[in-house]
Amino acid sequence: MSDSISRREFGGIVAAGAAAAGVGAVSTARADEKDEKAKEEIKKTRSYNPEMKYRRLGKTGLWVSTVCMGGHWKRIDKVGAAREPAFSKNRAEVIARCMEVGINYIDACAGNEVMAYSKALQGKREQMFFGFSWYEEEMRNAQFRTTEKLLGTLNKGLKQSGLEYVDLWRITLHERGSLHTDAEMEEAMKALEQAKKEGKARFTGVSCHDRPWMTKQIEKYPKQLEVVVTPYTAGSTELPKDSIFEAVKKCDVGVFGIKPFASNSLFKGDSSPNSPEAEEDSKRARLAIRYILGNPAVTAPIPGLISTAQVDNVVKAVKEGPVLTDAESQELRLACAEMWERLPPGYQWLKEHRCV
Repeated sequence: MSDSISRREFGGIVAAGAAAAGVGAVSTARADEKDEKAKEEIKKTRSYNPEMKYRRLGKTGLWVSTVCMGGHWKRIDKVGAAREPAFSKNRAEVIARCMEVGINYIDACAGNEVMAYSKALQGKREQMFFGFSWYEEEMRNAQFRTTEKLLGTLNKGLKQSGLEYVDLWRITLHERGSLHTDAEMEEAMKALEQAKKEGKARFTGVSCHDRPWMTKQIEKYPKQLEVVVTPYTAGSTELPKDSIFEAVKKCDVGVFGIKPFASNSLFKGDSSPNSPEAEEDSKRARLAIRYILGNPAVTAPIPGLISTAQVDNVVKAVKEGPVLTDAESQELRLACAEMWERLPPGYQWLKEHRCV
């Protein structure tokens, strides 16, 4: 680990996180503005910026920005950064801008993302919380469904990336989590426990799209599932009952929402800076982020951002606040109707997440 966090100190960090968990007891995700103790804890978080809002990541006790950085970089060719050295320069600039504005969590879910962001964070590791998954060699691959194999993936990722620990190891499960056997889940939970015991992962969780099944897992494994990563788009609504968010609130689980823009289907343009639709698409992005922030059970949406301008745009959304006017709500509804129509064949499953 870095100079500021050693494995010998790891037990103390986890204990401190558990203590901080009580700080935000007023809500699963956000601190009461009147809670002075919470305010002081927030100021100690990584890359703190008083202009950013922060929410408590469930029982981890970490305070993360209300919008975080997703690992994907779709359409990065549209900003001229598809190849090296422009790609690495772009990732470094985007991460640096995130830290400047107070965005303090990066979610890397694939091998190339782990390598890219660990490189971008060289010399700045303690300024960002790092979420790790190397999905190619985790539970979606039938060859990696044992405790030994999963730990091997984590160890390999740490070695190749030069990371000594990760703040969150969230194993990527099959999209249809119900396809995993009980025995396979037991193996995964043992791997998460062992990684935490060895000081390689401060906190643990999973990523999955199968919400009814995942709700049962949250209740079955409250110790290991401190954080879950699941789709939550601009068109998602919470069910009046039997929602995954009932389990999230009950078990104090942090939630990162992926695909907030439905794989860019929300937008009319192609993300080029000079696109004639750029201004409207930026507004749509802000409306989507603000709408998602209206659900306090979602700790933070994690869009993949490909430029510093996009970073600044989501920060603007945070400042505008989660309450939409009637006109804005209608505008977003119309945009989402177009979004569902534009979904590519490989993302039709997102329609299942309109009610969660």
